[in-house]
Formats: sequence, C-alpha cells, structure tokens
Amino acid sequence: MLTINVTESDDIQSAINKLDSTNGGHIVIKSGQHLTGPLELISNLTLTLEAGAIIKFKDDPMLYPPVWTRWEGIECYAMHPLLYAANKRNIEINGSGIIDGSGSNWWKKFKIIETTNRTLPQETYERRLAQLNPDYKTRTGGGGRPSTQYLRPPLVQFWTCHDIVLDGITLKNSPFWTLHMVYSKNITIKHTTFSNPANAINTDAMDIDSSENVIVSHCLLDVGDDGVTLKSGSGKDGLRINLPTKNVKVTDCRILSSHGGIAIGSETAAGISGVEVSNCVFEGTRRGIRLKSRRTRGGTIKDIKLTNLKMDACWCPISLEQYFAPGVLPNEEATVLSEGPQPVDETTPHIQNIEIKDITATNVRATAAFIVGLPEAPIQHVTIENFNWSLANKADLLPTEYAEETGGRFHDTSRDIKTINVNNLSINGNRLG
Repeated sequence: MLTINVTESDDIQSAINKLDSTNGGHIVIKSGQHLTGPLELISNLTLTLEAGAIIKFKDDPMLYPPVWTRWEGIECYAMHPLLYAANKRNIEINGSGIIDGSGSNWWKKFKIIETTNRTLPQETYERRLAQLNPDYKTRTGGGGRPSTQYLRPPLVQFWTCHDIVLDGITLKNSPFWTLHMVYSKNITIKHTTFSNPANAINTDAMDIDSSENVIVSHCLLDVGDDGVTLKSGSGKDGLRINLPTKNVKVTDCRILSSHGGIAIGSETAAGISGVEVSNCVFEGTRRGIRLKSRRTRGGTIKDIKLTNLKMDACWCPISLEQYFAPGVLPNEEATVLSEGPQPVDETTPHIQNIEIKDITATNVRATAAFIVGLPEAPIQHVTIENFNWSLANKADLLPTEYAEETGGRFHDTSRDIKTINVNNLSINGNRLG
C-alpha cells in the first residue's frame, strides 16, 4: 500500500487524487493546521490524522458548488459537503487529529436569516441553488429553512458508500449536520468525538439516513442539535426512494447538551427498525430518548430497544410524539397539527413496538415522559420497564412545554407522565392504554 505524508504546505486533494490511480492507499495528515476547500475521498483509502493535525475547511459558501444530495429528508441540490465520498467503498478515517468545519460564520449567517425571518433566496450561493431546485418555495423541512436555499453543507457525508470506519478522530464546528450517512451500509463509528456549540443550530452529531448495518460505540457527542439521529426520508420524496434505516446498534456513548440524545425521526418515510441502544449516559440533553414524526412524513418507527440508560438534568427523559412542529408550512398547519383525526394514507406516520427498560433519570427539569400519538394512528405497543426518575431542584425546573416541540399543544401543569392517543402502553408492568 502506497503511503503519502501530507504536511501543511501540501495539498490534501492532490494527494488523494494521486492514490486514486493506484487503487487507493494511505494518507497521513501530519501535525499542523491544513486549510482547505472541499475534499472528495476515494475507495480503498485510509486517512490518518496524527496528533496535532487539523484539517480546517474554509468558510466561503461559494467554494462549495451544488451537488445532488438529500437535505432534511428530501433529494435536491445543496452545497457540496466539506469532506465527501460518493459511491465509494473501504474507507477508514482514524487517528487523534481534528476535522474542523469552521462553522462560526455559517451559523452567524443562519442566525441573521432567523432574526429577519427571511424565507426566500438572497445571496448568490442561494440563488444558484434555487435555479436548480424549482420547487424550493414549497419545500418542507425541519428547522433549517430550506425555502431560503441556504442549504449548508454537512462536515462529512458518505453517499451510497459501504464498508466505512471512523475511529478516534474529532469532528467539530460543522456548518450543518456533522456526519451524514446516506444510502450507505456496513459502517463502524468508534471512539469518535463530535463537538459543536450548544447554540449552533442544525448541527446533529450523526445522521444515519436510509442506511443499514451501523455500529456506534464509545463516542462522545456534544452538539447543538440531536445526537445519534436516525432518518429515512421525508414524505412523498422519501416514499419514492423507499430505503429504510435498519440494523443500528449504539452502545457505551456519552451524550451532552443535545436536543435529543437518541433521536429517531422526524424524517421517517421509508421506516426505521431494528435499533438497539444500550449502556449510554446522557448529561444535560433536552430529551434523552426522542422518537418524532408528523403527518405528511410517513413511515413506521418499529422494533426499537433502549436499555440501561442513565440520564442527568434532562428536560424530558422519554419523548415519543407525532406532532413534531418545526418546519411545518403555514398552509399545512390546520391539518398537520390538528388534534382531530385526519384521513390515513401513505404519508401517515406510525410508531410501534418500542421497548424501554432500565432507565435512571435524575434531576429531570420538565416532564418525566411525553407520549403523544395521532388519533388516526395511535402509538402502539410501548413497554417502559424499570424507569426510575426524580425531579431537579425547584430553581432548575422548566415549564412542561419544554418536553417537546409541538407548537404549544398538549401541555399541562403536571410533571408526571403525559399520554395522548396511545394503545397498549405498559409502564413498570401497569397497562395504561
């Protein structure tokens, strides 16, 4: 195997391209800061970041041209991922170095969009995407405001790849989602650190998106949105692709600050199943276990096992809900968020067969659990066993509306378990519905 050492004065992409002609090899990023534009990986590549090595990406949006991708659950053109592999295999990224997305200016630009409530493209890099995405004005999403076409790039994306390993590295300061795996399989993520500021919007640690056979272990996640996140496309576009996320195991991870520690959804169109999460610690996350979808998203979340989890200072340890409100278009609110039953079709989401066992949650700040299904599609077959929780001190308590983002619906003044539209719910052996 050919090995190329890359110093601060060398071009990383040139080194990668050189190995492409030899069917892969080993690149060693030496200590120092390596400033770069977008990078594209090749098959049969080992990328090692030595101690003190930092791959730091430039923060000019014009450097990241449009690529066809999936952005908040819908295929479209968006900005080129910072570190990108498409249709590749046998890639390992290891070492103790850092991959830094220089996210600060990306977040500042988005904050301005939010503060001014801008909904349409304005900048050159937004307008060039709008020309390629003619439906952008009606594009639904989560909290990323896709109608502006400020479609920020993930720090790392694997698109239709297989046999991927991340081991030991640190991923930080991502403009958008940090590690995005799309239509990929056979992925191992271990001893990896994910670090984004708590106020950096949409900076999920990892998004396992219509992918399968993923193992996550011994990772530290401290980010500005969800932690370990599972998705499978949104609405009719996700149904068109129809690739589920399945066979995911997460163990021995520590999750800090995130909106949802283990987050399944809200893009659920092709289904998410066969998920096992065990022996993880959550500290200061808004929600520990977070299953979320809404009308128009479609798909079924099922066969989920979450066991032996310890939580401290969470807003809400367990949240299962089908009224996820962020990103709902104004013309959809009356039906998508209606408390009354709506017609059942292929875009109706379902949650079923959920086993939650051996959970200890101390210093709970808002609500012990928040479980809200749809009247036309109740959450079914949920078992919560050996769930031990205690409230935080009075000075640290939050209103119960902090349990979940439902546009202010379904909240009361209690701090006990709240359930609406659930069939076959068992808590510590007591059947409640």
